Amino acid sequence: MTRLLDPTTFSGALVYAGLFFVAAAIVARVIRTAVTRLLAHADHAAIDRTGIEYLTQLGQALAYLSALVLYAHLVPVLRQLGTALLAGVSVASVVIGLAAQNTLSNVIAGLSILLYRPVRMGDRVQVTGPSGPATGTIESLSLGYTIIRAEDGRKLIVPNGTMAGQVTINLNDVKSP
Repeated sequence: MTRLLDPTTFSGALVYAGLFFVAAAIVARVIRTAVTRLLAHADHAAIDRTGIEYLTQLGQALAYLSALVLYAHLVPVLRQLGTALLAGVSVASVVIGLAAQNTLSNVIAGLSILLYRPVRMGDRVQVTGPSGPATGTIESLSLGYTIIRAEDGRKLIVPNGTMAGQVTINLNDVKSP
């Protein structure tokens, strides 16, 4: 029984991997449930649903990332491997950065959209789609993408990098002359 709880053994490492994954899943679920309850009881006019949804997704991702880091620190083999790989991190980070350039761009653009708030969930917008201008309502803003339901029923999935880099007309802010 003690071998199952010893992180230096393979079986112990697997047990701890399962425990850390379950713990991260519980934390992510608690975050989602708390936000859902908050939104159900809150004054919808005073709450920024776009920011809350985005921060909820970010919090859930951080829960899993934290569990991974703590797990790697607990298991001696992974800690030693991490120390040995530290010398190659600079090269690996450049390679990963180049490979994930679009993904990281979308996440940073999502943060920009959240901070500057040119659009929010529920706003009616006009964007440039693959077949020309498209008008629709923003259904969600996530870490990487903005989902727009077009007037003709199509679902436009716009990367946040594109959303932040293109001219977007917010039709909710149109003032009549």
